[in-house]
Formats: sequence, C-alpha cells, structure tokens
Amino acid sequence: MSVKGRKQSSPLATGRIRQVDWSSVLGDIVLLAVGGLVLAVNVNLFLVPANLAPGGVSGLAIILRHVAGWPIGLTMLVLNIPMLVLGFFSLGRFHFLIRTAFVVVVYNLGVDLLAGWLPATGITADPLLNALYGGVVGGIGTGLVYRGSGTSAGTGVASRVLQMRTGIPMGQVYFITDGGVIILAGLVFGWESALYALFALFVWGLTADYILEGPSVVRTAFIVTDHPDIVTRAVFAQFGLGVTAWPAQGMFTEAEHTVLFCTINRPDVNALKSAVRGVDPKAFVVIGHGHQSSGGVVRKSPRASTPEEHHQSG
Repeated sequence: MSVKGRKQSSPLATGRIRQVDWSSVLGDIVLLAVGGLVLAVNVNLFLVPANLAPGGVSGLAIILRHVAGWPIGLTMLVLNIPMLVLGFFSLGRFHFLIRTAFVVVVYNLGVDLLAGWLPATGITADPLLNALYGGVVGGIGTGLVYRGSGTSAGTGVASRVLQMRTGIPMGQVYFITDGGVIILAGLVFGWESALYALFALFVWGLTADYILEGPSVVRTAFIVTDHPDIVTRAVFAQFGLGVTAWPAQGMFTEAEHTVLFCTINRPDVNALKSAVRGVDPKAFVVIGHGHQSSGGVVRKSPRASTPEEHHQSG
C-alpha cells in the first residue's frame, strides 16, 4: 500500500504524549532508596567492625579509613565521582547517571550519617558471622538497587567498561577488580581477614541474584516421546498445563520422535514424571530449573478435558 500523500503525524502533533508510569517510577525510587540505606547499614554493622573489605569502592574506603582515618562515606563518594563520569560517557549518559547518582548519594552519605546511630562495634565480634551476614545484607541491598533499575557505581562501572572494551568475560573482570581490593585488604588487615572478605563477596553475589530473580520455584520439563498425543492429554488432564511440541530425530538411531515442553511447579515434578510414565514408559524426561514463568495455562482445579479446551503455550 502506498503511503504517498498520507500525512505523517507524530505523538506531539496529535497531542498524544507517551504517559509516564509514575507509580512504577515511584516504586523504583523506593527500591533504590531502601537498597542504598541497607547497604549503608551493612557497612557500619558488619564490614567495618570486622575489617572486612569484600571488593569495590566500599572495600577501598574501609582500607583507607584504617590507614589514613578518612570517613568511609565521604571517601566512597569521592571515589565514585570518576566512576559516575566514566559511566555517563560509556554506559548510557543521563539514563545511567540519574538513578546511579541517587543511589550513590543515599548509600555513601548514609554510611557516615548512620554511623552515629549504630553500634561502633557492630552486633557480633565473630568474623565468620560478620562475613556471612555482611554478604547476606549487602546482597539484599544490591538486589533491591538492581530491581529499581539502578547500580551503586563503584568498581562495577569500571568492570563493565573494561569488559566492553576488551571482551574479557565479566566474571574475570570482577575477579581482577574486586580481587585486587581483597588482596590489598589482606596486606593491610591480614590474610585471614581477606579470606573472610572473599567469603562475604561470594555470599553477597548469591543473595543479590536471589533478590533480583527470586527463588527457583519453576521447573521446566522436556519430554521426548513417540506418543505425543497421549502424553499431552495426560498432562492436560492432571495439571492443566500448556504444552509446546516440536519434531526431533535421534542422531544415533535416526528415529523420529516428538519433544514436548512445559513448565511446572516444583512440588508437582514427581507427579508429572509418574503421569508420563503411566502412558509412555519409554518416554525420556528431563527436568530443568527456572526462576519465573508467565503466560501459559492457569487452572485452579485440574479436570479431565481435551486439548482444544486450553490455550497452549506455543
């Protein structure tokens, strides 16, 4: 169809301006603020009392406080300024800067402002407990910041830029940046403290992933079968699940098969395998892990039915 002579209109010309979802923006601001405050509390309650420096700008600031007596929060803020500039030009300009700068101010200044309200000796003198809970609480704060579509700047910015320009995998880049801080902490605080810091860093990453992505409560099921219709009906009848199918070929036997795919809740895994075995004992079933799923079929109470009654997942 020709578009010649058709008047092209823009959202501004027609008066239709994309609406800002202020509820979503407000939710992100709350997540960023709470995440930054949680990170500030973590530094004061667990990291500083135990002389733990698990990488990053916070680790450098803790080391500099011990060596030169500089205030941790202000030191973090000064160290983060070049990181913000680097991120502005390399990682998205104002889209990156606004949220990240907000987190940096809340987090860094919060460390010094909250220091007078929290016990200087922390909660416990046990270094293992400080490392464990420092990792957990720090991971919670980081995960909340990520869920608010922000970052806490620091060496994460430098790591991302280095990865983009060199192609080195992110895992290795983080090992270089945070590993260097932990080695420096070992020289200042002792190698036992560095080992605890490494443990805290590991727990920190696991917790942040958990907060960001949620628990792995969804299971993915791949079923290789020669009786796809029978197996599909059994899955529909017992679980009310949408099933996607595609043809496959065994490379060794060159036999034709069908692969069925569906997602299922973790408690129903054994029941699914039993249902498949009941109608096709030779079916090959593989269960995988998933964090989230959306769409597909949701039904309160399974009942016997035909596939035509359901919306399939693919």
